[in-house]
Amino acid sequence: MAVKIRLKRMGAKKSPFYRIVVADSRFPRDGRFIEEIGYYNPIKSPAVVKVDKELAKKWLNIGAMPTDTVRDILSKEGIMKEFHDEKMAKKANKSKAGK
Repeated sequence: MAVKIRLKRMGAKKSPFYRIVVADSRFPRDGRFIEEIGYYNPIKSPAVVKVDKELAKKWLNIGAMPTDTVRDILSKEGIMKEFHDEKMAKKANKSKAGK
């Protein structure tokens, strides 16, 4: 099962509001999803973003792939950097233990 972290469009016509969800890539964009991890409102100035960091990192560790837009959002929130740093720390610990 290919799991993606992507945007689910909500809101009225010409007034989009997005939920950041974890979903199987075979499901429709606005269809069934596994878990909601945040939201994104591009209409407000500045754009409003709320993401549960722990859930996002949990799904990234499991192997969920963010779409390009979600990757940008997570990067701006600092989640991708934290995920990368934790991953590199684990890799460093494994290499130290093997020596």
